[in-house]
Amino acid sequence: MTTFDPIADHRSERPSTTESGAPRQSDANSLSVGPDGPLLLHDVALVEKLARFDRERIPERSPHAKGSGAFGELEITEDVSRFTKAGLFQKGVKTPMLARFSTVAGELGSPDTWRDVRGFALKFYTQEGNFDIVGNNTPTFFVRDPMKFPDFIHSQKRLPDSGLRDNNMQWDFWTLSPESAHQVAYLMGDRGLPRTWRNMNGYSSHTYMWVNETGERFWVKYHFLTEQGVESLRNEEADILAGKDGDYHRRDLFDAIKRGDYPSWRVEVQVMPYEEAKTYRFNPFDLTKIWSKKDYPRIPVGRFTLNQNPVNHFAQIEQAAFSPSNTVPGTGISPDKMLIGRIFSYPDAQRNRLGTNFNQLPVNRPVVPTNSYDKEGAMQFFHSGNAPVYAPNSYGRAYQDEQGPVDNGWEADGQLVRAAYTLHAEDDDFGQAHTLVREVFSEEQRGRLVETVTGTLLGGVVEPVLSRVFQYWRNIDQEVGDNIEKAYRQHAGDQVPGADPISAD
Repeated sequence: MTTFDPIADHRSERPSTTESGAPRQSDANSLSVGPDGPLLLHDVALVEKLARFDRERIPERSPHAKGSGAFGELEITEDVSRFTKAGLFQKGVKTPMLARFSTVAGELGSPDTWRDVRGFALKFYTQEGNFDIVGNNTPTFFVRDPMKFPDFIHSQKRLPDSGLRDNNMQWDFWTLSPESAHQVAYLMGDRGLPRTWRNMNGYSSHTYMWVNETGERFWVKYHFLTEQGVESLRNEEADILAGKDGDYHRRDLFDAIKRGDYPSWRVEVQVMPYEEAKTYRFNPFDLTKIWSKKDYPRIPVGRFTLNQNPVNHFAQIEQAAFSPSNTVPGTGISPDKMLIGRIFSYPDAQRNRLGTNFNQLPVNRPVVPTNSYDKEGAMQFFHSGNAPVYAPNSYGRAYQDEQGPVDNGWEADGQLVRAAYTLHAEDDDFGQAHTLVREVFSEEQRGRLVETVTGTLLGGVVEPVLSRVFQYWRNIDQEVGDNIEKAYRQHAGDQVPGADPISAD
């Protein structure tokens, strides 16, 4: 397990110093002209302290701003070498790791218990470099194309005039984006409000690639199944906690680990042979879809346990940088459009948020030596001395020049187009959402789903969005859609309409 030393050069027995190392004369009193006179600009300690304080906040993440996490260890208990040659997935291997849980839409100070998707980001410090999985507590997502992602996030944030969050804005985007139906149905169901981070599953959501020693390729989806049991909050409980303890989920995880109640998750994967992706009944790279477990049962891989709290939340959690671009040999990405967009967007966001050399921060540093020709930029700490800064070179610094097909790639051929995915046999936007609501949810859970959706509609959703919401849910499930409209009319004081549903615009 990676040990992070919080003490370093900040030993409590040492006198306090300036950042340049000189002794401080006082941490309590500024330099002034007499006890009651003006302060002096040349009070280096004061100027440094205030200037440094003014710059303590870094830009928060745009999505996933509010969160926390812990360190732990992944242990592989099963032999999956027939699917991947990646070192961290070989039986018996133990790998130190970091997990960060978060909300998607809420800002840094928002309550943990707002109804929202939860981020489930993992960083593994492997002997082949850092390997990251950026997932959620849901197996799907709202959109399938990264072009729509900023608009989705904007719709979940705040209005430009009042600066308030707005249910009408959310439902306007969702009902005009029918591919969101599966994720919205999941979000509005019981699992849309996990009781704690320890009581929720995690999913890669995206499809990734595995490659074995013989070069055989497979498509995979990661599943992280809580060993604490899946538990959810009721709306009423969540509302009370939002006012009583806005950091409820953060506090629960920290306190559990502090008392030795280490949470753990089973790691399982769905594996699809490479060629089967071409003819599977759903597009396997569409982030709004799942693969049926009847078609591709989950295969056990191992488990991870979180057993070490951060000792400095800012340094080890807030500055942690995750990206699906962090792959290792034996792994890769897929034609999932959202994943490809994130390959660029995640590290680019970290360059903006943390700085060019964010990978040199202790929490992001790999545990193996690096040899990168990237150079300079703000806050560069590790460097290559006077070694050549270009490749190729004639002076002994190693460089790579592999050519030919890559082992974790795929074939593509066609015109350059702006279009949705090619439809597979059973592809549509509402089918899997209907299966979730009608076949997975119980009657009681469907009743709570109706209550949850109705509550959001009563929070300011107006026409023409309101009518589209009713039709959106009827497209998912006729009975549920009818019940949502009926409940809304009753709560809004309107007369309940007859059997004729309100048609969408």
